[in-house]
Amino acid sequence: MSMAQPGMSMERADIAFKINGAAVSVCVPPVRRLSSVLRDELHLTGTKVGCDAGDCGACTVLVDGEPVCACLMSVASAAGTVVTTVEGLANGRLSALQASFLDHGAAQCGICTPGLLVAATALLDSKPNPTEAETQDALGGVLCRCTGYRKIIAAVMDASRHADGVDRRMPQSGHAVGSSPIRLDGLPKVTGGEKFGGDSFPADALAVLVVRSPHYHARFAFGDLDAWIKAHPGAVGVYTAADIPGKNSFGVIAPFADQPALAEGFSRFRGEAVALVAGEREAMLDLDLSDFPVRWTELPHVLQPCEAQAGGAQLIHENRPANLLTTGFVERGDPEAALAGAAFTVSGAIDTSYVEHAYIEPEAGYAYMDGETLVVVACTQAPYMDRDDVAKVLGLAVDKVRIVPTATGGGFGSKLDVSLQPLIGLVAMKTGRPAALAYTRNESMISTTKRHPAEMKATIGADADGRIIGMVFAGDFNTGAYASWGPTVANRVPVHASGPYATPNYRAEGRAIHTNGPISGAFRGFGVPQATIMQETLYDELAEKLGLDRLDFRLKNCLRNGSETVTGQRLESGVGIAECLEALRPHWMRALVDAELFNAGSSTKKRGVGVASCWYGCGNTSLPNPSTIKVGISASGDVVLHQGAVDIGQGSNTVIAQICADALGLPLGKFRLKSADTAITPDAGKTSASRQTFVTGKAAEKAGRALRETMLRFANVSEKAAIALDGTSLVIREGEATRHIDLSALKADADGFVFRAEESYDPPTLPLDAKGQGKPYAVYGYGAQIAELEVDLRLGTAKLIKITAAHDIGKAINPLLAEGQIEGGIAQGIGMALMEEYIPGRTENLHDYLIPTIGDVPPIETILIEVPDPEGPFGAKGLGEHVLIPTAPAILNAIRHATGVLVTKIPATPSRIRAAIREKEARR
Repeated sequence: MSMAQPGMSMERADIAFKINGAAVSVCVPPVRRLSSVLRDELHLTGTKVGCDAGDCGACTVLVDGEPVCACLMSVASAAGTVVTTVEGLANGRLSALQASFLDHGAAQCGICTPGLLVAATALLDSKPNPTEAETQDALGGVLCRCTGYRKIIAAVMDASRHADGVDRRMPQSGHAVGSSPIRLDGLPKVTGGEKFGGDSFPADALAVLVVRSPHYHARFAFGDLDAWIKAHPGAVGVYTAADIPGKNSFGVIAPFADQPALAEGFSRFRGEAVALVAGEREAMLDLDLSDFPVRWTELPHVLQPCEAQAGGAQLIHENRPANLLTTGFVERGDPEAALAGAAFTVSGAIDTSYVEHAYIEPEAGYAYMDGETLVVVACTQAPYMDRDDVAKVLGLAVDKVRIVPTATGGGFGSKLDVSLQPLIGLVAMKTGRPAALAYTRNESMISTTKRHPAEMKATIGADADGRIIGMVFAGDFNTGAYASWGPTVANRVPVHASGPYATPNYRAEGRAIHTNGPISGAFRGFGVPQATIMQETLYDELAEKLGLDRLDFRLKNCLRNGSETVTGQRLESGVGIAECLEALRPHWMRALVDAELFNAGSSTKKRGVGVASCWYGCGNTSLPNPSTIKVGISASGDVVLHQGAVDIGQGSNTVIAQICADALGLPLGKFRLKSADTAITPDAGKTSASRQTFVTGKAAEKAGRALRETMLRFANVSEKAAIALDGTSLVIREGEATRHIDLSALKADADGFVFRAEESYDPPTLPLDAKGQGKPYAVYGYGAQIAELEVDLRLGTAKLIKITAAHDIGKAINPLLAEGQIEGGIAQGIGMALMEEYIPGRTENLHDYLIPTIGDVPPIETILIEVPDPEGPFGAKGLGEHVLIPTAPAILNAIRHATGVLVTKIPATPSRIRAAIREKEARR
């Protein structure tokens, strides 16, 4: 639902055109966006709206065969044309292109998929066998935040050779684990049938607008709200903090919860919500909030941690002295003595910027009352956390709040925090009518969380043989106006800042500091990507001082089975970082030779090669982290999996089903998913911290084995028996004997199951003591990447040539999805390294805030390393966050290799690279 198009209260007109082969006529204002008409009037919600500015391309449709952004085209301009949307691409069965997208895993979250499919269809109509350059050129206007684009390119180039059909890779027998079937939720992603947060608003829903603070810090007071409502026909009500019936405070970590759903009396950051306006949809489309009766008094503000910690700085929260939210700390051995005795030491400082999640789907959802129960249907990564916070804010019992997640068009951490859920819930409770809200791109960017900016410094020392003997790290992380995930970042960083290397003497401190800047929260890595930039760039300098090859230096110091981490945790098995680095060796040697040959013949452009490693603990840090899975056999012979792990594109719907299938001993094709819904699906925990494959996957493995055992016991056979489903018959074979059990004759329970199992899993961890010693994670994943690039010394531009990535994932449950995660994470790492810098007040849209496009991501070679961990399901480890962590430091090390300079303010934009080169030249 479009929420704001000022100046649209004009006369309507009948406008006729063809849509997907059918003649239609709509009576709407002629200047209404075509995208709005397609979605709101014709209910063709396959056309997505990500920006309403032509920046993201999600709304791409064909008009007379040519791709256009429907958000930039008035419906009057479409009169008499032939319009094709994603819903019109399949004529009774999938097009070859749609089938190719499924087969290649080119759709992850799926929010950008319709726009890409439509744009690619136009390309293939004119060039059935396009080159990679032609494909990139044709799709350059459509942004994707999940895939890294490489599988999209492959799918388009392969479409002409692709047979129609989607089922040939859905195994009906044999092992599901280790295979790459199409996504269980893949079909609606390519047909336009997937329903995201803004795709299914009830026709009678009130539209909600949010009044937000234009200032970083301000007092405010409202004028005559009743009079303002009366002066605006169609407006139904205004709601402020005074209308909130519960505790006006939420937060993802209960002891630190501090954010009001609607600010009371003063706002702490630019974009903070202070009031809601609800009204009829058509009236809200035209409503201008510039005359809303609120008076602002600007107050002093601080945007940098150093300002916030300066003497006399105003406290952003009275109960947090010096604006310090919290501190994380790890200490082992005597780092000062070790550094003093080191043969070689290096020291450095690096600053990183705010990074915007930039998922293509802005937050959206609706709420309604079902009797006494408030139902919220919205995009989210954490339905049970949403339920608890909404209940608290709105003064409801938790069993009177139901969260029904929609498909989520990207999350990467920001959709862990509640956003619009309590707001639409409040309106639905107050009015008794459904209430719907879709954030504009600007709203999404100014009001939701970012990656923490970091100011870091570190010193690392090695002995004469090149062994690391000590490290000291300190990082200040700008957590913004409210806590969000600041405590997690502050605590996770010191555990990981050593990298996956044996570091016997170590001290690391991470501090989360409040400012009046945007709220910093979870973003793929919880601060570890920032800390890894600091550590891995120093490793390059130290290797140079030692006269060692940079890859060899890392291999000499990396963790191995039997190593102890900086928290004193002994890693008995499953440590795969050495295998990752060794797998890169032939690529490393080839890349160095290529760079040397190129540089010998070029004076204005230089090639560089960089390497970096990562490790990452899967799940919460030293905290309970359970997941529960329910699975049963229905009387009709289906395996019904209640899978509450929200799939935001990473593939948990498929991967967790694959694990359960093999544990149960039945084919994946028999499975039917019941996705997350707090009313019917057990809590599988939040989709974050690379925990779902490991934690929920382990619960699914346990549940599958338990269900199998229940059925075998019922049949009175041994564990060696084989089971199969044939219609409504359960077939059990043991030796020469075969038994048929008629499922339809058995009594079904309330869930419709005749056999069932429900199992939970919580990783075994131990608390960290005062010095950060303990067992914070049960399983770690490992990885290493090589970046090859070319720097133009005059312009400061860095052009990526190739990235090679080796990641130890324990067991590749679904190799194709694992590759997709790696490519997508690398694309985000490229953005972090080279272009992404959120500046409040300046880069609050997808035009000024740059994320990688299809032309920015080079070829990626993925090497899947499988060093099983005995704790993980079938040996699997997490992957989602690991894959982003090494990319930026590998790129920065490659820039240094090419130019001799390290950029210490990230991102390394052309101006910063050029400034560093000039500074180096001035020192000569």
